[in-house]
Amino acid sequence: MVDTAKSTGRLAAFKRLLAHINESVLPDVAFATWDGETVPAAAPPDMPVVAFADEGAVAALVRRPGFHTALNLWVTGRIDVRNGTVLDVVAHAPTLRGRAIRERIDKRLVLSTAAKFLFVPRGGPWPLESVRGDKARADGSAAANTENIQFHYDLSNAFYALFLDPEMIYSCGYFTDWNNDLATAQRDKLDIICRKLRLQAGERFLDVGCGWGALICHAAQHYGVKAHGLTLSAQQFALAQDKIARLGLQDRVTVELRDYGSLAGSFDKIASVGMFEHVGIPNHQTYFLAINRLLEPGGLYLHHAITMRAPEYERMRRGKSPAVGWVQRYIFPGGLVDYVGMTTGNLERCGFEVHDVEGLREHYARTTRFWHDRLYANREAAEREVGSVTTRLWLIWLAGSTITFVRGSACIFQTLVSKRARGPSGLPPTRADLYAPK
Repeated sequence: MVDTAKSTGRLAAFKRLLAHINESVLPDVAFATWDGETVPAAAPPDMPVVAFADEGAVAALVRRPGFHTALNLWVTGRIDVRNGTVLDVVAHAPTLRGRAIRERIDKRLVLSTAAKFLFVPRGGPWPLESVRGDKARADGSAAANTENIQFHYDLSNAFYALFLDPEMIYSCGYFTDWNNDLATAQRDKLDIICRKLRLQAGERFLDVGCGWGALICHAAQHYGVKAHGLTLSAQQFALAQDKIARLGLQDRVTVELRDYGSLAGSFDKIASVGMFEHVGIPNHQTYFLAINRLLEPGGLYLHHAITMRAPEYERMRRGKSPAVGWVQRYIFPGGLVDYVGMTTGNLERCGFEVHDVEGLREHYARTTRFWHDRLYANREAAEREVGSVTTRLWLIWLAGSTITFVRGSACIFQTLVSKRARGPSGLPPTRADLYAPK
């Protein structure tokens, strides 16, 4: 039986702690407890509210604090945000560092409150404990690559359509104006890739990790190339085939359900946009050597990929980056990102000459914010499509990605290289041709 007196005492203690946090650290964020009350009681109606559904949620955090516990509580709604989103809570939080926060918090109050919840049952459910992403292989084999890609991308095309642009582009947009909408930014991204590659009519173009086919179709329609795309996602493959047929591009655009390592042939130009993150760090050299093998002498390759800052990469190598761990386990099994210096170094070691590196960090912060807000607006439809757990997991991941790119903890670069050869590269002397009117 529940000891009512103890339960009431725990609740009162927790409210005192929440009031202290509100006063000392988060004055513009309110809290709600499982008895229906709000701390502070006179919180403005538009203030974001972090809500705790039951005392077991607090007990779980006390006994096992960290990302995995918090995520399980979030995806089941036992911790939630009312009057807004996680991004609204962050926007209302002061920009204090961890040490400053610790100095403001009454540690005795934290410890005495935590002690009251130490033996309270944690309750449930805990759906993420059965997720297999932490056991994913990252050996670079076609089988492992396929399994990891399908884990993420074969959720449902209809689900992705709820937050992506009309062309279903799942990579960083390119904002020629910060006020542009998502669809415009994605069209401009397709175009800048084609222009950086200096695509010409009749050239053979390969998109490694072509997604739902947006780039290969755009390149064929607007630049006259013969385009070929690779994907390991069955659902992406099906939709890309339908798109090619709908646009009447069967004579110029093809797509295969194939791993890059088994592809034969040669291409004048190659792009990889948002695929490299899945390769896995031990397999980077194998990947770049495969691209070099597929590229004609003097051909151009555009490498578009997320990176860490070099210090963050070193922290990850030492096992001190828990955020990386949860993304690997629940979102992108088998993959990790490098840092831009490692990218360019590996490209040079694998027979490429680096010509241009453009940072798009702020572009991706805007892109992921669009995705988050669109998914949040369509969350009921998303829950019908993939369930509430997956919907809430994607919302927190997109929110976390936005915060990460806004703060500069992660970056993203487009790197243009050529297959190394002696003599002229054949590229223009400046970047002016990229921005001149077509």
